[in-house]
Amino acid sequence: MARTVVPLTDPKCEAAKPRAKEYKLFDGQGLYLAVKPSGAKVWRLKFTRPDGRAGLATFGNYPALGLKAARARRATALELLAAGVDPIEHEQRQREAAHVAAGNTFKAIAMQWHAASARKWTADHAAKVLRRMELYLFPPLGHRPVDSLKVRDLMAPLKAAEQRDTLELAGRLRQYTTGVMRYAVQHGYIETNPASDLVGATATRKAQHRPALPLGRLPELLQRIEAYKGRTLTRLAVELTLHVFIRSSELRFARWGEVDMPRSLWTIPAERDAIEGVKHSERGAKMRTPHLVPLSRQALGLLGQVHILSSRFDLVFPGDHYHHKPMSENTVNAALRRMGYDTKAEVCGHGFRAMACSALVESGLWTRDAVERQMSHQERNTVRAAYIHKAEHLEERRLMVQWWADYLDANREKHVTPYDFASRGEGAGKVVPVNFGRVV
Repeated sequence: MARTVVPLTDPKCEAAKPRAKEYKLFDGQGLYLAVKPSGAKVWRLKFTRPDGRAGLATFGNYPALGLKAARARRATALELLAAGVDPIEHEQRQREAAHVAAGNTFKAIAMQWHAASARKWTADHAAKVLRRMELYLFPPLGHRPVDSLKVRDLMAPLKAAEQRDTLELAGRLRQYTTGVMRYAVQHGYIETNPASDLVGATATRKAQHRPALPLGRLPELLQRIEAYKGRTLTRLAVELTLHVFIRSSELRFARWGEVDMPRSLWTIPAERDAIEGVKHSERGAKMRTPHLVPLSRQALGLLGQVHILSSRFDLVFPGDHYHHKPMSENTVNAALRRMGYDTKAEVCGHGFRAMACSALVESGLWTRDAVERQMSHQERNTVRAAYIHKAEHLEERRLMVQWWADYLDANREKHVTPYDFASRGEGAGKVVPVNFGRVV
């Protein structure tokens, strides 16, 4: 006859004292409290596995796991056994699933994606991406397993950014989310990428192009530059920007060691030595590869004048107050405003690039590849980009920049269209070397 078991009570569990040997207090249906000599009290369940073997499950220590909770664990285990499932194996699978899920969260995958992507990013950009994810993506998504995320989940932080009218940020977050989920697909965490359906999910701001003067106003611009009464180095910076049409940071952070006057060539490095206390001073060519800038006779003459003023410094265009720091990023635009231009609506320093590009294209003289290389534009077709990067088109670009400089000279008194100037067969003269301060 089976022994009758009197169910345990909390007072009885609490009153159990340790003995020289471990002993058991039974609650029935295989559940008992093992009292160890050390005083520890452990809940265990003795049962028969579906395959007939003896099984012993450990639930936890008393009183952390109370009597009521231990009985609930027993009930769950008995339900599994009734369904032919081994509770020990079931718990082990759950632990494994939890372990996998911990490495399968959006944050965990995002950190893997970031580490892989950061190899091709600058340190500043990598830090900015990580900071944005920490602020805007990880709070709502970081703890979620990637295989549980739906389009509506991924859209939530984007919509939050959109509602704050930070549309550029919303677009960036969409890019990061898509990249993270694509990484998850590629590494077998999920089968399909729900972020693919985020395209067009948020509003975008209409692109604002940098203002540029129509070429018909070139005579006016050139006359205002010539009549400029401000700092001489500033006037030369404005005029040189118009001649070489490079980007603001490429000009501001330029060092004299980059300019090879005998070869009529300015080599903008991929990265420059940082200047202490000057933000982004390590920037070189925007495309992160050295950019060769052939120089016209007129550009060399301008650089010769600049050399007289700043050759004792490392920087080509030092600041007005501290020679070891570059001129302000607003210097060229501030000068244009003093000349009477609205730099938000009429023309800004960056707009000189659009004016030069427009004239070069309208002339009909130059190949697209040479113009794009001179402008240091990023080729969107990666295969084509590899060829363009190797093909500098330097000789054609030497003729091109000389034609542009001669075209500017032709417009000092009266406007001439690029096509008319090209049709005359003018420009594209021989590029000659120059000594500092005077053209040879």
